[in-house]
Amino acid sequence: MASFRHHFSSMHLVWMACFHVYVLCAFAELQRFEQPTKDDGSISFLVVGDWGRKGNYNQSNVAFQMGRIGEELSIDFVVSTGDNFYEDGLRSINDPVFEKSFSKIYTAKSLQKQWYSVLGNHDYRGNVKAQLSPSLRNIESRWICLRSFILNAEIVELFFIDTTPFVDKYFLKPKHHRYDWRGVMPRQHYLSNLLKDLESALQDSTADWKIVVGHHTIRSIGHHGETKELKKQLLPLLEANNVEMYINGHDHCLEHITSSTSQIKSNF
Repeated sequence: MASFRHHFSSMHLVWMACFHVYVLCAFAELQRFEQPTKDDGSISFLVVGDWGRKGNYNQSNVAFQMGRIGEELSIDFVVSTGDNFYEDGLRSINDPVFEKSFSKIYTAKSLQKQWYSVLGNHDYRGNVKAQLSPSLRNIESRWICLRSFILNAEIVELFFIDTTPFVDKYFLKPKHHRYDWRGVMPRQHYLSNLLKDLESALQDSTADWKIVVGHHTIRSIGHHGETKELKKQLLPLLEANNVEMYINGHDHCLEHITSSTSQIKSNF
């Protein structure tokens, strides 16, 4: 979770919106959401990833603690780093998994804030258009999920990026899994446009702090390790545009990584 002030004097690494956002068109394909700060100019948010387990695998326990910490910090919104619904995403906009893994789990008052979500590889195994559908907002007004977008919170901007299409093995060696690539193909055209849009957005940002959010790791000592495609294609762009932090999920562990050769801190 993070608490931001103009001097970034303190960062609380606990990671998770009332609907005070306004959707604007920005930077070609990337939508922009506006999130106001608190009266004192700070924001607090929680980040959670790899969570959609219908309450199992300690999901309910984590949700309880998120609610407690969310109240203590008076959070402004929640960030989800993807793999929102296991094992294979959502089947349709009416899939009961949405309520079983989200609505009925994150019930604490402090978590009734806007949730800003990206897709993970498990989400791509389902009906991607269902999970991205605005119709889910009729069930849960706090739910926002897009492939890539920008969240502007005045002193900090968060750039959410769709990382799954970068990973070669999902295309070359999918094993027994099927992925919903609608909206992604042709792949190289999609990735090229995404990187151009992200670069333009980062260059135009005037925020004190720039944070990029994705599902897959760039660096990690966990089970999945580094994602070579992101290290090659995404990391140089982040470094060139003075991004302070990259936040991800995927490896199912908590790490805070710094490098002597890069200003970017990795958290997941």
